[in-house]
Amino acid sequence: MHNLLRITKFPLRGFTLIELLVVIAIIGVLSAVVLTSLNSARSKGSDAAIKADLHNLQAQAELYYLGAGNYSYGTNASGCAAGMFADSVVAKQVAGAQSASGGTTAACYANGGSYLVGVKLASDATKWWCIDSTGAARQESGAFPASATYACP
Repeated sequence: MHNLLRITKFPLRGFTLIELLVVIAIIGVLSAVVLTSLNSARSKGSDAAIKADLHNLQAQAELYYLGAGNYSYGTNASGCAAGMFADSVVAKQVAGAQSASGGTTAACYANGGSYLVGVKLASDATKWWCIDSTGAARQESGAFPASATYACP
């Protein structure tokens, strides 16, 4: 009977406070790494959406040109609502790029034979994506277009 009691009575063991704190710290470090990577991926995804919207805008601008015979006159850097940018399809592309950028203002300029659109990138506010009527589509850094220019710098 004494041996049977000894077999069923085993020492109760648990985790020490130090062991629990180490596990919690490891989980915290892993969470921080994952969240940092997630934010970077989200910004890159937004940049890709901006580029895609502006690429589609280039195609829509050419269709607009074929129909109207020009890109229409007008500049509106704050709202992109004048000239060809008042066209509903073109306006949707600009709005999509602005939304992906976090709602930043787009620069839109058009005259009869040329246009330029620029939207700041989500991953780096000092850089912006530029498209124009020559077919250029590239990242620019530095000064955002603030006056009527019709070609990417």
